[in-house]
Amino acid sequence: MGTKLTWFGHSAFQIETGEHTVLIDPFISGNPVATVSPDELAADFILLTHGHGDHIGDTVDIAKRTGATVVGNFEVANWISAQGVENTSSPNTGGTASFDFGSVYLTLAFHSSSMPDGSYGGSPNGMVITLNSGLKIFHAGDTALFSDMQLIGEMGLDVAIIPIGDFFTMGPDESVRAIQWLKPRYVLPCHYNTFPPIAQDAAQWANAVSAKTLSSAIVLDPGGTHEF
Repeated sequence: MGTKLTWFGHSAFQIETGEHTVLIDPFISGNPVATVSPDELAADFILLTHGHGDHIGDTVDIAKRTGATVVGNFEVANWISAQGVENTSSPNTGGTASFDFGSVYLTLAFHSSSMPDGSYGGSPNGMVITLNSGLKIFHAGDTALFSDMQLIGEMGLDVAIIPIGDFFTMGPDESVRAIQWLKPRYVLPCHYNTFPPIAQDAAQWANAVSAKTLSSAIVLDPGGTHEF
């Protein structure tokens, strides 16, 4: 059985692996390019890179409905728990947590983080997700380019998901440098074309990836799926 990766627009992804469904940053309500509603989504686990509302999204409602375990840093997980979510896990930067589907290692991300109510969200993170199948997926979260991406690349990534929108995160040029350091087999763009300030040409970006890196670019339309 393969692993299915679906993009819902912005930074929201779904991983279907074995018997488990994992959501990442499920910003669906208020996401103008989302092709699903939150009520349609199943989840066993929800992974959160940081506390901003366009990443926390519909986490609380989905977790309450499905019983999913929400994984985020200490401050994010505590905030989610305070909203009435029963199952949370709170590793922090540099830590690894193991789950039924595999493990999650929290990396650095250079950004900011506050919760939807303005409270402190701790340090933002990226996540290296190692599935039981052995597939290793890096979701960079919202981040600028930073040199420690070279160390993350030494972990042997199969897939990297990186922001290309610019303005709030690194843009297309910096993302290509990130890919050179991360050295994934495949790379997918995120955090672009949701709102006017982060409009980008994904086809042009994919051409740059092909010309300047050894990675294969996969560009999905919102709602699109790729199987690994």
